[in-house]
Amino acid sequence: MTTRAFTVRVSEDQAEELEAIAAAEGTSVAEEVRSALTERIAARRKDGEFQARLRATMERNRRVLDRLAE
Repeated sequence: MTTRAFTVRVSEDQAEELEAIAAAEGTSVAEEVRSALTERIAARRKDGEFQARLRATMERNRRVLDRLAE
């Protein structure tokens, strides 16, 4: 699997809490972040309202790209 690096700024409280969670779970902060992202993406895939907004965004982008290609 190819990976990409991201820089994310979090509050001091979030950083401390995330570090505590990782320590309690015996994992790395990076693994906890990846897990949270996986859960968030899965939730969005199941969210009908989000899916409708996504389709609307895709249609708007398609129209713009078609105009630019003319």
